[in-house]
Formats: sequence, C-alpha cells, structure tokens
Amino acid sequence: MKLIRNLVAGATAGAIAGAVGTAAMDLELYRRYRREGGKDSFWRWESAAGVMSWDQASAPGQVGRKALRTLTRGVDPPEGWARPTTNLVHWATGISWGVQYGALAAITSRRPLLRAAGLGPAAWSASYVLLPLAGVYQPIWKYDAKTLAKDLSAHLVYGTTASAAFAIASRRLRDA
Repeated sequence: MKLIRNLVAGATAGAIAGAVGTAAMDLELYRRYRREGGKDSFWRWESAAGVMSWDQASAPGQVGRKALRTLTRGVDPPEGWARPTTNLVHWATGISWGVQYGALAAITSRRPLLRAAGLGPAAWSASYVLLPLAGVYQPIWKYDAKTLAKDLSAHLVYGTTASAAFAIASRRLRDA
C-alpha cells in the first residue's frame, strides 16, 4: 500500500514538474526565436497560432496526426485539428516525462542527482530514437552538430527545471 501511495504521490509531483519544465523549455525556445528575429507574441508562438494545417504542424502535431489516423483507421483528421493537436501532444509529452520521472523517484531514492541530471538528455535522446521510427524526424546522423546541441540544451533546461520543480512539489506533497 505504501508503494502505491508513493507512486501516486511521485507521479502527481512529476506531472506538476513536467508542466513546469515544459514551460521553462518553451520560454527558452521563445527567447531564441525572438533573438533570431521572430515577431510573434509569446502567447501566439506558444499556442501555435500560425498552425492552420497539418503541413505546418511541428513534430508533436505530426505524432498526434499519426495517432489520430490510427484511431480512425487511416482517415486524416481535419486540418483544423492541427493546432490543438500540436499543443496537446507537446504538453502531454512534457508532462508524461515528468510523470515517469516521478514514478522512478518514488521507487528509488538512490542517486537523485544522477536521476535529475539524466532527465533532459533522456528525453532528448528518446526523441531522436522514437520520432525517426514514427517518420516525423530524420535519423540523428542527418542533423548537424549545431542543431543537435541547440535541441539538447533546450532539453537540459527542461530536465533541470523539472527536476527542481519535482523536488519542491514532492516535498510539499509529502509534508501535506
């Protein structure tokens, strides 16, 4: 019973941490976007306001499109679903990494700093394994080092922030 309670508390704190980490990563990516000349407001950029079709959807949107196609037995979802699907899958991915992190933390208290340091790189490397298999990304060797480093650094922001948020949230849940 204690294990289940710990898993639920860890997953809950992890979901919170995943959302905080996703927001931090997005703020970093938006900062870069603006520095490179982007003009959209944060909310317009964050909410993928410019995505009006599946062709404009980013990787999370393309994953969502493939999942929807599977559910509808090959029927392509309407173009108007591209934007909300992009947002839903993006945030669900960040939160689900946090949930997994929280569940792992709940079953082991060993090496929390190693676990914290591994979150961002684990999410980053998984994307370069899973997304090419889904036909959304190219294989990792097709990307130049600068692109990979920029993406890794954004994931390090995610992992660092999510780990810190998890430490705070799990302490608050434990003390409540």
